[in-house]
Amino acid sequence: MKKVVMLLCALALAATAWGQGKINTRKYILNDFNDKVVQIVLTGNDLIDSGLKQEVVNIWTASPFEFCTMDRFETLKTSAQYYFLIAAESRFKDEENPGITFLSLVKGGPQAKDGISSMTEVISLPLMAAGGGNGRELVYLGPLIQAIQEYALAAMESEKVAYGMEVWFNQNYNKFGKMKQLYIADGDISESVSQKQMERFLDEDIHIVDESEADKAFLEGDYNTLVAYVVAPFMPQNGASYCYKMLFEADTHTLYYIYKHKITEKSGVGFTADDLKRLARKR
Repeated sequence: MKKVVMLLCALALAATAWGQGKINTRKYILNDFNDKVVQIVLTGNDLIDSGLKQEVVNIWTASPFEFCTMDRFETLKTSAQYYFLIAAESRFKDEENPGITFLSLVKGGPQAKDGISSMTEVISLPLMAAGGGNGRELVYLGPLIQAIQEYALAAMESEKVAYGMEVWFNQNYNKFGKMKQLYIADGDISESVSQKQMERFLDEDIHIVDESEADKAFLEGDYNTLVAYVVAPFMPQNGASYCYKMLFEADTHTLYYIYKHKITEKSGVGFTADDLKRLARKR
């Protein structure tokens, strides 16, 4: 009888431990995403806020949403009843200058009293350089919101997805990239890429064009076409700042590719030789 009691106690403890582990997984934490209201936090920048309002109304279907001010966010952020879609500046370790503004989906809760960085992050994608963009962020704002929604829904269903954001997005390029045309603005190619490397890795379906032509292909929804968007600080610091490179499909706005690299003297802002090699390998 004593052995039976001990066995039952052990099973109860194991079940409790398993349950606690389950609660701590990202998939479990996000399982209420569909049921909670997402507060869309307005920035105070008229252009960005106008874009947010338009794109969210057109795109967001995963959960109820409301628009709120930054002051309202400060009031609501400690409530677990809300998720928040917010544009917030982030600076990497040892980075002294303004960094990057990310569009982030975070979950409210008591820990938020210590600031946005302490909140449970679902996903963060780079929107623009901190302190203001160059206008292209308005072109790709909608696709970024779409990517955030798609990822949040997928992360609810899969622990693997919840812990592997970049892998999940990049599988799109790995599977279908070889069939697509690529448009990359000439300013989005790192100065560290040599002409020899360009000739080695680029093919007839990778087009290096000016910025306006790249954005035109995206805005017109060209079929079977991926368009590049790069985000980096205005004044990047070698060894401290990061550069993000993304590819969006023009007609579906799907995010196909996202990678980051640390900016150094040998790897400047934009698509590096490693990026071009990676893209070419899948073609």
